[in-house]
Amino acid sequence: MRARFQRFFESALVALFLCLAPFCATAADITFETAPLTIVTSGGQIHKFTVELAVDNDQRSHGLMDRRHMPRDRGMLFDFGQTRQVMMWMKNTYLPLDMLFINKDGKVETIRENAVPLSEAIIDSRVPVAFVLELNGGTVRRLGIATGDIVDNARISATAP
Repeated sequence: MRARFQRFFESALVALFLCLAPFCATAADITFETAPLTIVTSGGQIHKFTVELAVDNDQRSHGLMDRRHMPRDRGMLFDFGQTRQVMMWMKNTYLPLDMLFINKDGKVETIRENAVPLSEAIIDSRVPVAFVLELNGGTVRRLGIATGDIVDNARISATAP
């Protein structure tokens, strides 16, 4: 009787996996388009980046997880499709990151510098935002980026009033 129950249970697990597999994206399935992005500081300095766009749930959930390197002029722009309070974390993310929390007009509202790799601590935008830009840790300090600076990208421009 126990062996029959075990076979039934194993069969049920296999069937469940096969039914759910098409709905579960693996890291290999997730790809990101890239786009140019510019940050204009309050002092008028212009900093150019190429960013990967995280625009759907799978992309936003995976983000920069499992990456071991990112060039200095690269980053990732998360588009949440609405303005809301955003919470991020660094689970499975090996790179220290600077996070810029950006409103729908492209204005940097909050900055979190050097988020700790692999941490599951919540990083809160503190205010409603529409976008988050992740850059290599230390970039904000190196380039003098601050709250109030403006981030420009085609996705941000498309949502600005």
